Amino acid sequence: MSWLWGPAFVAAIAYVDPGNVAANLTAGAQYGYLLVWVLALANGMAVLVQYLSAKAGLVTGRSLPELLGDRMRRAPRLAYWAQAELVAAATDLAEVLGGAIALEILFGVPLLLGGLIMGVVSMLLLSIQTRRGQRPFEFVIMGLLLVLTLGFMAGLFVSHVSWPAAINGLVPRFHGAHSVLLAASMLGATVMPHAIYVHSALARDRHGAHSTELPRLLRATRWDVVSSMLVAGAVNIGMLLLAAASLDGVAGTDSIQGANAAIGHALGPAVAVLFAVGLLASGLASTSVGCYAGAAVMAGLLKVRIPMLARRAVTLIPALVVIGTGVNPTWALVLSQVLLSLGIPFALIPLVLLTSEHALMGKFVNSGFMKILAWIVVGLIVLLNVALIVLTAIGAT
Repeated sequence: MSWLWGPAFVAAIAYVDPGNVAANLTAGAQYGYLLVWVLALANGMAVLVQYLSAKAGLVTGRSLPELLGDRMRRAPRLAYWAQAELVAAATDLAEVLGGAIALEILFGVPLLLGGLIMGVVSMLLLSIQTRRGQRPFEFVIMGLLLVLTLGFMAGLFVSHVSWPAAINGLVPRFHGAHSVLLAASMLGATVMPHAIYVHSALARDRHGAHSTELPRLLRATRWDVVSSMLVAGAVNIGMLLLAAASLDGVAGTDSIQGANAAIGHALGPAVAVLFAVGLLASGLASTSVGCYAGAAVMAGLLKVRIPMLARRAVTLIPALVVIGTGVNPTWALVLSQVLLSLGIPFALIPLVLLTSEHALMGKFVNSGFMKILAWIVVGLIVLLNVALIVLTAIGAT
């Protein structure tokens, strides 16, 4: 059954992209173990969400954007596509910027040049998918996932983590409006809209719709999703624990560069280099998967297909413009994840509605328990976003 695995590990790259690094390091450095519960909850949500997305693609033979495009009139469809592209732009910013920061740390490359290099290399990675098919592309992305996992987790083994404090961090609570902002950023970096869209396309593209094999495919998909989310969840929580143990109260950790330098000072230069290599692998893999997701959204909602490499070249421009303005790169990463968090309901609510539609899903429709659980997830995400907006507005007054 292992040959059926792979699509979820590609989608899981979205859960360990550079936006996660910025959000998790910031949360750990500023609040210690306080927000461990956010990552644990978000990862649990991600298992359900990614399985529903893959199930929609396998059962219907269509991606989530295609299913939505078939049901929406032109004006709502264009509006929906516009918000999806805005979220895609925020995603691309995080991924390109994160990789550029890694190149700056490792080789002293200026951020703007690093962004260009990220764009070129991601085009080379995408060419594997366009020329050789999905399976070789999956192997490359899974290889990068292994590299970033080793890079991000290496420091954890030499850190003095307070495990009682980490366990206490599983108790849900906040500490002021800024912790809510970071929680929303962590949620947006974990349950990402483009991962919801793309997983249905990845599962469909790999297997198609084979009704006679669906029970076996869905069983394999459950294992695929659970195992990939366990890896992603461990990496995310590991990053926060590393920051809480080694960066709490350390000056200069409000940027990834500063955090990396602090990691090197506390744990040694080898750990800092491994962390930077993990960040680079994260940026390269996630920007390729993000472009794949954007192409799936455009094809499904606009019925327009442009070459993947051409889309990569076009969507790179906004990220380079932001980098060129000289804004604080780490804070730009965190804010991009907040925008992603606000975009989650637009992907998640239609997914739950469609997979609960008996006429569409047949005997594979969501069970009563699954519907309740899915709507609880939707409610929690919307509630956190509302709290984010209210508290941010209060803080601005």
